[in-house]
Amino acid sequence: MNKQTPNREILNKDISNKKERPFIVDKNEYPFKSNWFEKDGISMHYIDEGEGIPIVLTHGNPDWSFLNRNIIKELSGEARVIAYDLPGFGFSDTPKDYGFTPQEHVEWIHGLLIDHLKLDKFIIVVQDWGGPTGLSIATDYPDKILGVVISNTWAWKATGKLEGFSMYLRSPEMQAKILEENFFVTGIMRSSIKPESSSNKAIMDAYEQPFPTKESRKGTAVFPAQITLASDWLEDLESKLQILQGKPIEFIFGLKDDAVASQDIQDKWQTIYPDAEVQLLPEAGHFTQEDSPESFVFALRRILKKLE
Repeated sequence: MNKQTPNREILNKDISNKKERPFIVDKNEYPFKSNWFEKDGISMHYIDEGEGIPIVLTHGNPDWSFLNRNIIKELSGEARVIAYDLPGFGFSDTPKDYGFTPQEHVEWIHGLLIDHLKLDKFIIVVQDWGGPTGLSIATDYPDKILGVVISNTWAWKATGKLEGFSMYLRSPEMQAKILEENFFVTGIMRSSIKPESSSNKAIMDAYEQPFPTKESRKGTAVFPAQITLASDWLEDLESKLQILQGKPIEFIFGLKDDAVASQDIQDKWQTIYPDAEVQLLPEAGHFTQEDSPESFVFALRRILKKLE
């Protein structure tokens, strides 16, 4: 029998599916019904709201589809909005012996978008590790891509502050801090998002609750290390980026983030996609979907208009 405990609930679009959410999230902040992609006994969680042109909202570290909640609310009346949780993040299960590498994450994203949902044409929105993982799918299936929104991310071998950030968080001391104290959420993310969010208990609870134990935080520790450890994979990805040239591309840069929205990184992106539209957000940090969801709504409406 599927026994519910006080901190779990069933809230699925398919009412015959009794899969439980592993924790409860504020219904005003996140009013969506759950969907599940099942593979090898593991459930990957995703939101699928609205009808029309599909918009896929990715996420990176240490967040989940909750990061995209305000974009989903705003656009699900105009398009089909899909937002997933990577394995080991949000409501998704963690596969046994999962290494949390970007290559493994891409396999799951591919399984969801291409094999399960069978998306034919879609817009993709990428930020943080959603950049390399989402753009890996986009460059493998360029004919399926209708447009791309790129925010505070990279897709090449890390240099400069980004490389330094990775090396620092790869140190044994910082790896221990991430695993033992949930530091990527309680330290790095909390200090990087706008005060209205970081001081809101419902919002911070939603970001902290996926990681109640040291073991559950492994993915949040692997991601920063992979910025430098996955260099060969990232270099290969960079070599494919130009295949998306000519598509509607929008850049959103939260300028308080000097790791992946520095002038150097902005310039590099604009060299790859010189015709892209650009929004510069002086008051936004790294987690741009949290700090300025309206910028994504604006960019996505601009792409949708071009597709009419």
